[in-house]
Amino acid sequence: MKLPYAEPFRIKMVEEIYQSTQEQREEWLKKADYNLFNLRSSHVYIDLLTDSGTGAMSDKQWGALMIGDESYAGSRSFEALQQTVETITGFPYLLPTHQGRAAENVLFSVMVKEGDVVPGNSHFDTTKGHIEIRKAHAIDCTIDEAFDINNLHPFKGNIDLQKLEEVYRSHPKEQIPFCLITITCNSSGGQPVSLENIKAVKALSDKFGIPVLFDSARFAENAYFIKKREEGQQHKSIKEICKELFSYGDGMTMSSKKDGLVNIGGFIALKNKEIFEKASNFTIIYEGFITYGGMAGRDMSALAAGLDEATEFPYLESRISQVEYLGNKLMEAGIPVQKPIGGHAVFIDALSFLPNIKREEFPAQTLAIELYKEAGIRGVEIGTLLADRDTETRENRYPKLELLRLAIPRRTYTNNHMDYVAAAVINVFERRDDITKGYKIKHEPDILRHFTVQLDKI
Repeated sequence: MKLPYAEPFRIKMVEEIYQSTQEQREEWLKKADYNLFNLRSSHVYIDLLTDSGTGAMSDKQWGALMIGDESYAGSRSFEALQQTVETITGFPYLLPTHQGRAAENVLFSVMVKEGDVVPGNSHFDTTKGHIEIRKAHAIDCTIDEAFDINNLHPFKGNIDLQKLEEVYRSHPKEQIPFCLITITCNSSGGQPVSLENIKAVKALSDKFGIPVLFDSARFAENAYFIKKREEGQQHKSIKEICKELFSYGDGMTMSSKKDGLVNIGGFIALKNKEIFEKASNFTIIYEGFITYGGMAGRDMSALAAGLDEATEFPYLESRISQVEYLGNKLMEAGIPVQKPIGGHAVFIDALSFLPNIKREEFPAQTLAIELYKEAGIRGVEIGTLLADRDTETRENRYPKLELLRLAIPRRTYTNNHMDYVAAAVINVFERRDDITKGYKIKHEPDILRHFTVQLDKI
């Protein structure tokens, strides 16, 4: 008899979670202005809002916390992190930051100016925000297959080379500070980018003299998909794939709260010493001295251990298999989801799920609210609210996909929790014809509105 799969870890500590009633949840939603970000965590039973900073650290990481060096300058913890990052990525210059968007703020302060364009594959919300707040423009060059949820293309995060070349030919080189490759591509459903595509993007960019940077929050998960899906890569280790992957870039930003397996932290890693030195000044202004940059020494030590663990195949197989487990449960029930299942989350197609809800009534947000009311599960809208308004016309931007993201924290929930989530989604699906009204905006900020927007029922 073939032995079944079992996780490559055992549980040492548990945390109690509270299961509320539907009446309680409806009242809490009203007080939160129907924005799930405004809910208290104690009012959430299973929290799939994000996989960022919500995972469980290992015994080795907790042990690393105890030997953190809190020296203001030149700490041993920084040395350990710098050595680990260079070993995995090949980038010799490191600037720690307190999280990923801080890394974007520092690096974009050096590289992005008013009037610039930044091509890439479906830039995520804070990335686009940091570009647009500088009066520059993000241009999405993702392949068209990414926007067909039933297309089984194995690398739906890939950049369309023709779209990218058109950007390069239609703008002066001085207006294109870099091409940004997001691995995995969150906004298109946690979809990976192939090594072949990364290599081709680098070759095309070199032809036009444009640097290539990576948004690397989920780089290890991307490497796992390369190993599993790309011809000629199966025999390589995750670390070998990561080293080659990053060799086709000039630098990276990192939200360490994802594939760093820590609760806080980020960094910039670069090949170019001149950019590093300029970014160092902004690190000191915005974050802290260049050898801690907003992170405690103990957190840098835990991150060094986490990056090493996250680039090992057994961990990645366990993590991504759980996401796939939930995705398969939903697909078996006929739930419309982005296929193939991505690395960190299951993305439900809200337009197909709730066909009675108009785009201007925010179908994905409506679905997220219904799921919370049903079972206390908190997901997040990746749709019109997140797409925000056009910076010039101030009209709503309607993205090609309107998705509810169920992001799975790392090493946090069991498959019993996934079964519960699947059952709750199916329950909402069975009553979808009764959901005919969405929500309208009561108040919103000028940028990144989905975090703090206030809504009302229609």
